[in-house]
Amino acid sequence: MPIVPMLLSRRLRASPYEQRVLEQGVQVFTLYNKMTLPIVFDDMESDREHLCEHVQIWDVAAERQVEIVGRDALQLVELISPRDVSRCDIGQCMYAPLCDENGGVINDPIVLRLAKDRFWLSIADSDVLLWVKGVAYGRGFDVDVFEPDVSPLGLQGPKADNLVADVVGEHTRDIKFFRFIETTIAGTDVLLARSGWSGQGGFEVYLQDSNKGLDLWDVFWEAGQKYNIRSGGPNFIERVESGLKSYGSDMTISSDPFEAGLEKFMNLDKPAEYMSRDALAKIAKTGPKKRLVNLIIGGDKLDSPRNTWKVLDASDDEVGIVTTQVYSPKFAANIAFAIVDADYSSVGTTLTVDADGEKRAVIVHDTQWQGSA
Repeated sequence: MPIVPMLLSRRLRASPYEQRVLEQGVQVFTLYNKMTLPIVFDDMESDREHLCEHVQIWDVAAERQVEIVGRDALQLVELISPRDVSRCDIGQCMYAPLCDENGGVINDPIVLRLAKDRFWLSIADSDVLLWVKGVAYGRGFDVDVFEPDVSPLGLQGPKADNLVADVVGEHTRDIKFFRFIETTIAGTDVLLARSGWSGQGGFEVYLQDSNKGLDLWDVFWEAGQKYNIRSGGPNFIERVESGLKSYGSDMTISSDPFEAGLEKFMNLDKPAEYMSRDALAKIAKTGPKKRLVNLIIGGDKLDSPRNTWKVLDASDDEVGIVTTQVYSPKFAANIAFAIVDADYSSVGTTLTVDADGEKRAVIVHDTQWQGSA
């Protein structure tokens, strides 16, 4: 993968952790919510290996928050998602796709419920703030919708529990997945959630004062030395191995949540009004035309994460596209996500991909990437 320099101009908002990221030798940024997101420090394979064995500290400030607060906050969050958010307890995180009136996926945030009438949408890369403000204004809801001064810091890897227990206290081991507590670290108030964009486990620390970013980083960095802590970021290889789909790559506004495999994160018969009800009911009845599937691609190691390859049937007719592909050291195979016509989405279906002019055999696989092509 070619490394392309990026000018860190004032047009890109700075992270409160940026100074430490630069000092610790970041090699590659990507753009995310109009901010830089560090993703490579050594190289993708060695970063992945370290993440799976130790603990990493991640600058994920680009994971921006949209705050919805006020008398009609729950009604607004219910309107924009087919998930029954009324079931979300205070102190709970809930994965909740946001869908428009056509059933298109606007974003797939984590919803944090801070109070009865106060929510954060911890968003993927899209302009959710502007959309939600428009919906709120158009419907005349009694709410405030804005971006708060919140910048998450990630602690990911199998040793994250030990590190957080050392810094915050042994009680943090009892925090359940997708739950959070309010606490103070480095002299500043934070939310500490058991969550994060990896399959290795860990926490996200929601900093609420950007002036305290370096202090927060340094506390975990110093305490993490005995756990072989390193700077890292969402790892391209590990996230595909863990089955984590990425908004903008594996699903977009052109996708519906059935196509994206998000059925278990919807409650289509929930009592509250939601704008995608009619569209999603129709899709539920007829079934989606396409499906996002896992593929194993045969042949030698591939390295073309930006290209979009065609998926072909036995007659060489196009039946889909590869959205993400990577070589997995864990499975010693090329693994991928692809959007294919629903008729070709069953596990075990054999197809072909046109990998930059080279035809390669592929098989639709289950969600655990077991076995090989």
